[in-house]
Amino acid sequence: MTSAPTADRAAVVRDSLGVGIATGLYGTSFGAVSVAAGLDVWQTCALSLLMFTGASQFAFVGVLAGGGTPVTGAVTALLLGTRNTLYGLRVGPLLGFGGPARVAAAHVLIDESTAMSVNHEDRSLARTGFLTTGIAIFVLWNLFTLLGAVAGAAMGDPRAYGLDAAVGAAFLALVWPRLSERRNQVVAVVAAALALGLVPVTAAGVPVLAAGGVALLAGVLGRGGPR
Repeated sequence: MTSAPTADRAAVVRDSLGVGIATGLYGTSFGAVSVAAGLDVWQTCALSLLMFTGASQFAFVGVLAGGGTPVTGAVTALLLGTRNTLYGLRVGPLLGFGGPARVAAAHVLIDESTAMSVNHEDRSLARTGFLTTGIAIFVLWNLFTLLGAVAGAAMGDPRAYGLDAAVGAAFLALVWPRLSERRNQVVAVVAAALALGLVPVTAAGVPVLAAGGVALLAGVLGRGGPR
């Protein structure tokens, strides 16, 4: 394997940092809505450090905000997080990490880092895109999670400002860009219909869990990961 030209590597770093900064700043929203859902600042920061996948984090606090149990929230988050396993099957051979490096890379295996690696056939460029994006988002996401959580906690009771509705709004903003494809629109409609149908007859959190199951099933039966 030959080394990629310096100009190509610089372009990958530039693009990856752009994605990393834009995504990392959104951690502010998670920090605020997590506190609004009832978690304290340190619990919120722990979620970003240990779970570190935006959709799963928002799903977890969304279940809690709706009155669901932490177990239901964790299962919902796990269902949404299984897509990262599918990503790993795609980028593992491409990146070629082994041993401790493979374990560390798995923690920053998210939508954005995957997308910034699979666009390159050259392994060195794929690694550069993956690591630059993943590390930039990890650092900034956690920093801005803390800032958002501290700001949210300082505001007092979030219901006085209408922030109790912010969890659903933030989660919608997270998934909205992915609804440009017809397939994703169909999955969203089916998942939403199932969740609404279950609301009157199940405990809080179960409708979200069921909706996540629809998305997971669609991913398994469909293309499964980014192309």
